[in-house]
Amino acid sequence: MNAAQDLSFLALISNAHLIVQLIMALLLGLSIMSWTYIFRKAFAVRAARLQTEQFERSFWAGGNLHTLHQNASTTREQSGALARIFEAGMGEFIKGKQASPQRDPLETGAVLDGARRAMRAAFQRELDGLDSHLNFLASVGSVSPYIGLLGTVWGIMNAFRGLANVQQATLAAVAPGIAEALIATAIGLFAAIPAVVAYNRFTHDIDRLAIRFESFVEEFSNILQRQSR
Repeated sequence: MNAAQDLSFLALISNAHLIVQLIMALLLGLSIMSWTYIFRKAFAVRAARLQTEQFERSFWAGGNLHTLHQNASTTREQSGALARIFEAGMGEFIKGKQASPQRDPLETGAVLDGARRAMRAAFQRELDGLDSHLNFLASVGSVSPYIGLLGTVWGIMNAFRGLANVQQATLAAVAPGIAEALIATAIGLFAAIPAVVAYNRFTHDIDRLAIRFESFVEEFSNILQRQSR
């Protein structure tokens, strides 16, 4: 009964070497932070996808572009990434048309280029916002197993050093020290695996959104070009 109690997780962690305990605490902190970012990013990506689908339905329904621009400007924070990209391009197009009301081909081309550049700039800003904290998840996924392995190696070294003071080396004598050390690896994997899975999933979803944004920029540029003739 005592052996089972001594080999419980809480007992092993509390009896571990100070360095191993610090490594476990670091891994636990990384795990908590990664899970926080995972939930936040999951809600952000889901909201971006739903807002993109909603704006695409409104845009391709054939409504007035000026009305869409006014609605996107009024509800800028709630309208979504694609709506903000549209608002940037349409706003620059309107400013350019007001600054050069003549139908000169060179001026028209400059207005279209300005609208395209505004949309590309807005596209980059939105993509940077969606990509935020992904590097942290990637770092946790790649580094955590090695940090846990460091704790394991340190714990095993202390376990075998403790055998020097024992007359007869048995498995029962070395098992608690090895178990303490292996918990560090387990915590490292617990922190790394969700971070890697979430990073790959979010990267895939954000790449798909980026393709939709780029396609919209090209299609909307063609629409502006037809309207400027």
